[in-house]
Amino acid sequence: MRVAVKLFGSVREAIGASQLEVELADDARVAELRSALAAGHPVFDRLGPRVAVSVNLEIAGPETRLSEGDEVAFLPPVAGGAGTCSLSEAPLDPERVAARVLGPDAGGVVHFVGAVRDRARGRAIRHLEYEAYPEMALREMERIADQAAQRWPGTRVAIAHRIGHLEIGDVAVVVVAAAPHRAEAFEACRHAIDTLKQTVPIWKKEVAVDGEYWVDEHP
Repeated sequence: MRVAVKLFGSVREAIGASQLEVELADDARVAELRSALAAGHPVFDRLGPRVAVSVNLEIAGPETRLSEGDEVAFLPPVAGGAGTCSLSEAPLDPERVAARVLGPDAGGVVHFVGAVRDRARGRAIRHLEYEAYPEMALREMERIADQAAQRWPGTRVAIAHRIGHLEIGDVAVVVVAAAPHRAEAFEACRHAIDTLKQTVPIWKKEVAVDGEYWVDEHP
């Protein structure tokens, strides 16, 4: 059988392709696919279990069985639309993001705005480049918003993230939480940005004055 393999961030760059077609035995699992790719591409051994895998937009384990035509994505560690969440190559407007969740019941509205800074990891930064697995990123962002609504009833969360080339000072991410009370709004906003940085497949490359590197590979 054949499966389509999508590659992102440092894995895509190391292999030199964003998509591959791989032929496997009919009863192959994710583990066999990973081994087949690692045989010719050392990046899989270098990052090891830090590279997660999704099958048809759902996170999958090594024992997950594959089928003809499956879409498998290898996801390096994240640096960091539909509904209330979006990805965009255009500049972000925090007020427009907030408008997705504002309402007469919102007694507390908390904004988090993350901007590109000029220094990181002891280096002077020229600019950043963000890359995403769009379909899965949007699904995960909406899932974070749904989690916040369930954990803090009456809370609504909007998330917007830039992708592509960002200059120093550009806004990279906006998270807005609206809730009946300020405590829930603060908690939901913090939960959303912290979870986004851990689970949403968006990768960051820092282009410094003395070199460039994907953040997941930086020591």
